[in-house]
Amino acid sequence: MTKEMEKGCKDMPFEQALEELEKLVDDMEQGELALDDMIKCFERGTILSKLCRQKLSKLEKKIEVLVKDNGDSGEWQEFDDSSERKEAATSPASDEFTF
Repeated sequence: MTKEMEKGCKDMPFEQALEELEKLVDDMEQGELALDDMIKCFERGTILSKLCRQKLSKLEKKIEVLVKDNGDSGEWQEFDDSSERKEAATSPASDEFTF
């Protein structure tokens, strides 16, 4: 059964998988499901969670490739905690722009 469920999720868009996962979690948190239904929801949720993690990981790798030094040298530069950009990257967004 699990292999069939995995196969059915393979081409599911990330947003759809996440939405279904959130609904499963909500249903399980209500505490009104029978034990068998709870197990089925848990199995489905595990599959959806794995799918979402895989899609996010793949997207993260694509983003790394796209932002590598703007394509000039092709070298990836790690985020520098001591840079001036750290504050901008870690502070909440502001409506004001400073130049």
